[in-house]
Amino acid sequence: MTAEPVAARTAASASDRRYSEITDENGRVYRVGEADRDILGHSRKFMVYLPWVAMMAISVSEYAFGSAEDTLSSAHGWSQSNTFWILSVWVFFQAGIAFPAGWLREKGIMTARRAMTVGSFLCLFGFLALSHLSNVWLAIIGFGVIGGLGSGLIYSTCINMVGKWYPERKGGRTGFVNGGFAYGSLPFIFIFNYAFDTSNYHRVLDMIGVYILVVVLVCAFFFKDPPKNWWPADIDPLATSGSGKSARSLAKNPPAVRQFTPKEAIRTGMLPIMWLSLVLTAGVSIFGISFQVAFAKEVGFGPLVAASSMGVMAVINGVGRAVVGWLSDIWGRKLSLVFVIVVLGLAQFGVIWAGTIRSEWLFLVFAFLSGFGGGAFYPMFAALTPDYFGENYNATNYGLVYSGKLVSGLFGGGLGSMVVAAWGYNGAYALAGGVSMVAAAFALLLRQPGREAVRKTEKAATA
Repeated sequence: MTAEPVAARTAASASDRRYSEITDENGRVYRVGEADRDILGHSRKFMVYLPWVAMMAISVSEYAFGSAEDTLSSAHGWSQSNTFWILSVWVFFQAGIAFPAGWLREKGIMTARRAMTVGSFLCLFGFLALSHLSNVWLAIIGFGVIGGLGSGLIYSTCINMVGKWYPERKGGRTGFVNGGFAYGSLPFIFIFNYAFDTSNYHRVLDMIGVYILVVVLVCAFFFKDPPKNWWPADIDPLATSGSGKSARSLAKNPPAVRQFTPKEAIRTGMLPIMWLSLVLTAGVSIFGISFQVAFAKEVGFGPLVAASSMGVMAVINGVGRAVVGWLSDIWGRKLSLVFVIVVLGLAQFGVIWAGTIRSEWLFLVFAFLSGFGGGAFYPMFAALTPDYFGENYNATNYGLVYSGKLVSGLFGGGLGSMVVAAWGYNGAYALAGGVSMVAAAFALLLRQPGREAVRKTEKAATA
């Protein structure tokens, strides 16, 4: 980018709208001049903390489910395969709703507040179904389909909200919010392992559903998207140098050269590569979430180690998202993504080793690494998408990328149980480690669309 705008124009009379639209040499428009407080009435930090709280509330649906499976099986007469498929269907619909929800938001049909509100009631219904429906097919529809759709509406809305309000330094903020989706489940992991049985499961699950409803509704009340092309008033979108945090982040992660529609993003070839890499990586992550407690018990570790390993995974899964999000603003998004996928793959082989030698402390160490790698890639994809394709269509573009998780849910949970049955845990974990390395290879192919052409143009202009 050049240091000066190619064109700048006042978008409306100064009496009613105090902003300008700056167009860079690639044709990308930046709406500048309006502070966050002008639009929201308060700091945009609220658009980090409120999504974070909502993400913590819904995290129990995925990250604590594995700890509740034994009690649910005993209470309803389900097999282990039944409970794995319930979670797999939940993952399928939680991820699958991201693209249509993004499309509805960008068309103005569904506001962020409405998406959160609808999602909260669907989540409540999902937990009521898990609590009161013993027929496995009805439970799949109630929790897997309806509850999954509700969680997906909330998840996608929260993630896209952060990217829209922090276009200049989205890595750390996106990672922070995304982290809540993992470590928010920690209290429930221990509740399900120590205070959840066939005598109280109705009450516990019903209360969790109400908890999600209340928390998400309160957060939803304050949700609001920024205007299209909005850029922070105090940051120059065309600056190519500087010493501030935002300037350093923009140097490592330059803004998209223009705003790509979903069709244009697909045609670049980069969005399909992102999708495939996410499919493989998320499959490995979901496999670990689904089977770590069961594997720990199979090896002979006690319930404390089994619960602690899942607790460690959930905490580090969440904290790792925030840490890597912050690091990506310094290292660059692509390098950070490849790093965490490789760590995830190596951790799978480490889990096999710890189980083979019956080492509880090593098992917890590799649960730590698996949790780190198994969560940190999500905010990387969430931040890479607007970095590559812009913020205006981010809800739909990231919805397409994130839809890869619906495929991951099938082979990470349901098909994973078949691999465990056929090859045992060691064989399944070895396969998961290999899949991670393939995903890292695909991530290495990622390139920001149009950036090379911009560099060539700038080089020619200075020659």
